[in-house]
Amino acid sequence: MKFSVFTVMLPDCSLETTADLLRKYGYQGVEWRFTRVDPAKRGDKPSFWGNNLSTVDASSSEEELLSIKRLTDETGLAVPNLAAYIQAGDLDATEKAMKAAKLLGAPSIRVGVPGYDRSRSYADLLKEGRAYLNGVQELGKAYGVKGLIEVHFGNIAPSASAARRLVDGFDPDLIGVIYDPGNMVYEGFEQYKLGLEALGEYLGHVHIKNAAWVRTDAPQPAAGEESAPHGPLWKASWSPVAEGVVHWPQVIADLKAIGYDGWLSFEDFSGSAPSEALLRDNIAYIRSLLQAAR
Repeated sequence: MKFSVFTVMLPDCSLETTADLLRKYGYQGVEWRFTRVDPAKRGDKPSFWGNNLSTVDASSSEEELLSIKRLTDETGLAVPNLAAYIQAGDLDATEKAMKAAKLLGAPSIRVGVPGYDRSRSYADLLKEGRAYLNGVQELGKAYGVKGLIEVHFGNIAPSASAARRLVDGFDPDLIGVIYDPGNMVYEGFEQYKLGLEALGEYLGHVHIKNAAWVRTDAPQPAAGEESAPHGPLWKASWSPVAEGVVHWPQVIADLKAIGYDGWLSFEDFSGSAPSEALLRDNIAYIRSLLQAAR
């Protein structure tokens, strides 16, 4: 398996610094965050989803994208996936991201999945999501770029089996799934190997992060009293890769058991150490697990 980093986790690193650090610590790839950069946030403190310095601006010109391609070439980094932020149904944004992926040398992009908030039926959202993926597949044929949905809480694919239902029947060379057990702490947990087997040929990429459940401030309902509405007693929160609910030794063993030999892309939101320390320590940890699983 090969190592990359989804650059959303490096908000304080410029593109150049990101590439240099990844080369320094032995990563083989970089999964660029790809979205529109809000000029109004450029003076803000760096943050994951705000002023993130390790972002390829979705409004970049062809010349600017080719300059980034030269940067990755010079540092020996592949671009295994372009992590775009696309609303399900937005084929214009999808096509724009595929054009950028071609210039950057990325074989795939992240595409959208309908969100779920109880206001609309799952059946309708599934139909819409599959209609969108049909359009993604047609664009993929034209550009030679694969569309990957991500297993993610808050949408209709929070688990591997739900993701499989969304992509089932599409060409696995053009449509696939990013497996993300860290997101499944929030919603959608399944036994890891079961989920990986359910994805089968649609497994296209793996994100590495972790999360844990923590107690909220909501008061504990008194036992024996008549029930009354109250807030959630527990919530999920990001944690260091080695310390959360996801048992990464088991995930790595299960990935090896199904014959996965693709990319492992780190997406650590824990904020538990400076960016460079996370890059150093996370890859060392997962490398040790790969060694132990041999």
